Amino acid sequence: MATNNLEKNINTEIAESKSAQNKKGFKARFEKAAASITKATGSSTAFLIAVAVIIVWGLTGPVFHYSDTWQLVINTGTTIITFLMVFIIQQSQNKDSLAIQLKLNELIACEERASNRLIDVEDLTQEELETLKKFYIQLSELAEKENDLFSSHSVDEATGRHKHKLSLRKKPMPVNNGNGDKK
Repeated sequence: MATNNLEKNINTEIAESKSAQNKKGFKARFEKAAASITKATGSSTAFLIAVAVIIVWGLTGPVFHYSDTWQLVINTGTTIITFLMVFIIQQSQNKDSLAIQLKLNELIACEERASNRLIDVEDLTQEELETLKKFYIQLSELAEKENDLFSSHSVDEATGRHKHKLSLRKKPMPVNNGNGDKK
């Protein structure tokens, strides 16, 4: 029942978000423009246009006697374009990054053996991420020791399972003395 309520809440939130986007506010228009510009500027056609502009600029050098103004035109133009593209590309990158995080969160949430504590891992500090990385290095080392491609462990269980396995190895094994008695 709680899952159904959660799904209804998520679906309601998404529907409200979509209707808010239809209002054509600045944010919605910027997001659409950024997506279009990012797609267009990432194309081979855009690259060829940029190369053509540079070639034309270079060829006009003798006409303008390689003046300071001639150099200033290309410097100013490229600086302005670069400045604006930083914001457009960053907006697109933020959206893509969020989408990837949500997809990974869904995979973590649906896998019963995965640690749900990793769902908001992107909100951790660099130091916390480095600490978490050490646990995954331990997992890797444990899996390597087991020499089994199909073994799987979560961060939460890695140390506990490893200690349990070590404790089993340290217990003396009963020895059979040959007449059926165990010592």
